[in-house]
Amino acid sequence: MRKENVKVIVWGLGAMGKGIVEMLLKKKGVEIVGAVVRGDKIGKSMYELIGIDRGDRPDVIAGSYEDVIKEGAADVVIISTDSYTRTNFDKIKYCLERKINVISTAEEMAYPKAQSPELAAELDRIAKENGVTVLGTGINPGLIMDLLVITLTGACIDVESIKAERVNNLSPFGPTVMHEQGVGITVEEFNRRVAENDLAGHIGFPESINMIADALGWKLSGEIKQEKSPIISKVYRKAPHAEVQPGDVAGCFMKGYGYVDGELKIEMLHPQQVEPQLEGVETGDYITIKGTPNISMQIKPEVPGGIGTIAMAVNMIPHVINASPGLKTMIDLPVPRAIMGDMRELIEE
Repeated sequence: MRKENVKVIVWGLGAMGKGIVEMLLKKKGVEIVGAVVRGDKIGKSMYELIGIDRGDRPDVIAGSYEDVIKEGAADVVIISTDSYTRTNFDKIKYCLERKINVISTAEEMAYPKAQSPELAAELDRIAKENGVTVLGTGINPGLIMDLLVITLTGACIDVESIKAERVNNLSPFGPTVMHEQGVGITVEEFNRRVAENDLAGHIGFPESINMIADALGWKLSGEIKQEKSPIISKVYRKAPHAEVQPGDVAGCFMKGYGYVDGELKIEMLHPQQVEPQLEGVETGDYITIKGTPNISMQIKPEVPGGIGTIAMAVNMIPHVINASPGLKTMIDLPVPRAIMGDMRELIEE
């Protein structure tokens, strides 16, 4: 077994970053050796910043990326700051050039060649040049509406079409996701932002649809179509990072469609809102595969998005460290699984 603990730097201490820290602190054979923050958070204790009792652990003083990320400082950096490949690119590049593996929770990084093929190719080149690996992962994209779908098709002789639906609760996520989904704004503001292409909604349909198509050998024809509509609340709702008045927007209903030779092959439905139970909405994950055989799977309630993203980022650490250098996706690496033993035992020497 590897003698040294697996060393991790956490970049970003928002809702996801805090959860990643909390999970890492409970695991054996791994230690947090750095935390990257900005502004007035620099120089403060990581434990103080996220409100966790340090106990007898050595302190971790949060710092700027230049101060924290240095060659040899860690085995992996987990970046959980935002959703896009273009805004993650410089951060990932900085880590790779210091010969440190990277896991990003940015949704677009789950399959970056879907929308940013040039940036994806450049990240692959830089990673290989420095002998390290980069992976984007999370609950969705990363598992529920893509990798799990792909895995289930392994039991099929042939596949005619795929439908994936995720009805989830947005409440565990931070202010960035609330803004991207339009939570708490008026319907008029929602529609204006959609018209001006200023409301992201769910980020990840092009990534999930392309991952599935590539895995199955389908050649997508034309652009992936996406639709956004407001989920209007009839009641007052309050989440940790959002407040919704009756008549305002509680979330965004996203639909995505992938076509092969003009025929709809991959359909995705994803209504996301805060506190859906207040209007009797039950969460859940549903996959329907038409083929030989037909497959229908449901998980009720949903796999929680916040917990799931945190777990995926941490549980993929050994696979990323063990992987050959380059840009990887979830279809390139061993299947994710919970790490209940010593993480060091999973690292190949």
